[in-house]
Amino acid sequence: MKHLPQIIVISLLPLLGCQESKEPQQAVSYSQQVSPILQSHCLKCHNKEGEGYKVSGLNMETYASLMAGTKFGPIIEPGNSVGSTLVRVINAKTDPSIAMPHGGMQLLSEIDRKTIADWIDQGANDN
Repeated sequence: MKHLPQIIVISLLPLLGCQESKEPQQAVSYSQQVSPILQSHCLKCHNKEGEGYKVSGLNMETYASLMAGTKFGPIIEPGNSVGSTLVRVINAKTDPSIAMPHGGMQLLSEIDRKTIADWIDQGANDN
């Protein structure tokens, strides 16, 4: 019984405004946000005729081809950006020989990389 006051206080904290405030995360759209990033930074090489496709088998022209991944396997694990090869590659967390984009092109902006990671964490939907 001596813990009852603590239990009451803890149960009242949300009513007193003492809860952790977390803004709901905005849904990321593949067609409106992710695809344009891929088009402007990746499709030069990762299309059916591109060098990136010839080497890895990764075609980023459509949602379906992106989700199919490379000849080595998928690059996106829906719901898990940390476990997704695409995120590791665009964040330069891989061997430099496979860091993207290649050829001295500038890394994607932090905002673009976060958009892709958020989309993956939200399930990598075709939306």
